[in-house]
Amino acid sequence: MDRDLQSIQEVRNLVARARTAAAQLATFSQEQLDAICAAVASACEKEAERLARMAVEETGFGRWEDKVLKNQLGSTIVWNHIKNKRVVGILHDDTARKVIEIGVPMGVVAALIPSTNPTSTTMYKCLIALKSGNAIVISPHPGAKRCITETFRIIEQAARQAGAPDGAVTCVELTTMEATNALLKHRDVSIILATGGEAMVRAAYSSGNPALGVGPGNGPSFIEKSADIPLAVRRIFASKTFDNGTICASEQSIVVERCSEAAVVAACTEQGGYFLTDEESRRLAAFMLRANGTMNPKIVGRTAQQIAAMADIAIPEGTRVLLSRQTEVSRSNPYAREKLCPVLAFYVADDWEAACALSISILQVEGSGHTMTIHSTNQQVIREFALKKPVSRLLVNTPGALGGVGATTGLAPALTLGCGAVGGSATSDNIGPENLVNIRRVAWGLRELEDLRQDTPTPVSAAAPQNEALTPADIEAITRAVIARLTASHG
Repeated sequence: MDRDLQSIQEVRNLVARARTAAAQLATFSQEQLDAICAAVASACEKEAERLARMAVEETGFGRWEDKVLKNQLGSTIVWNHIKNKRVVGILHDDTARKVIEIGVPMGVVAALIPSTNPTSTTMYKCLIALKSGNAIVISPHPGAKRCITETFRIIEQAARQAGAPDGAVTCVELTTMEATNALLKHRDVSIILATGGEAMVRAAYSSGNPALGVGPGNGPSFIEKSADIPLAVRRIFASKTFDNGTICASEQSIVVERCSEAAVVAACTEQGGYFLTDEESRRLAAFMLRANGTMNPKIVGRTAQQIAAMADIAIPEGTRVLLSRQTEVSRSNPYAREKLCPVLAFYVADDWEAACALSISILQVEGSGHTMTIHSTNQQVIREFALKKPVSRLLVNTPGALGGVGATTGLAPALTLGCGAVGGSATSDNIGPENLVNIRRVAWGLRELEDLRQDTPTPVSAAAPQNEALTPADIEAITRAVIARLTASHG
């Protein structure tokens, strides 16, 4: 049997095991599921540094020191956020309305794992799946297979020792396109958690199975004139250099008002930003955007120094972020698109209204429904941005990468960020265990058909004119109706 056929058969076997495990997990109480999750989170926390180093060694993306924090986010921080939640069993008993809501596990979760955040995303998806009583089948990105598989091994062992059934957590070993396609389309997969490239997310949505996917991020960051400009730049640079920009919520461009342009440029330069010349911008653009219109994967997760060297550009020692002055907003301009590395476009607008419109244009090129940031103390401007921007997360005075995933904000900690209908996603949530259960509602009858008929309001068109007096016949009809209702209600 060739490798492709073997991989398809492996997926079928894994889903069959997961389906059996899911049936068992569906009988577990929330307390039993929580015990499993606590063990998994603890095991992942202990291995956070080793797995972070493995991820960088295998993929070449990012910084292992930052991936340690990502692993802590995907394990301990996520667990601390969800551990006191009840998502299975009886969730709410409304005695007044006589409705009970019950959380029911979906069954088998297919989890596609990206190469940019491989170990942390594996931890996070396993925790929210197990918390909600589901079994999970992990599909690793081929470029991060070794570190994802090792993360799976740690999780599976911890879960099993804490009482999880065999097959509750499984992982595809033969990573082929055919295997991924077989997993996405398997009739026993209940829901797909798709985190990765746009093509993969589209494949998940067209699989025929329910899917929660993430579109590309391309968030602009508007520095409004009332902001503390040095602090705003510090936050943006901290975000854009965190793990070398591999979080999709990180800023992709800076938008400033003309009146504060000089101050922002000065702050960027002082904090390690290098503004490319027009010629250098053209050279880097040619390197970033491939002939087929896609971004060059060689720039992903690399430092500013590495990217400049690949594009044959000499930059000062200590440069942290590359900036390119831009006026064009289009898909053919790589600076106006998602760049998972320390490269930022720099746009100047006449005023905040023009900056608002420009930000919308950037998001419409790519990133609709995802995330953008604003640095301002002007509550009116913040409110206008909130009302008008086609995003699911507007982050205020915080680094985009860490704010979007809930590390520096009050948002739910998550490594899968829904983009809503405007971004082609089924939800705008930071995905959590609540998104992996169905709600069964038990409702008692409150009235009978006769009550509904008697309670039906008189159509407006048939109502008597307000100034017209009731006739004796009207009074007699009303009296009969009242007597009939009282008789019925008292048996």
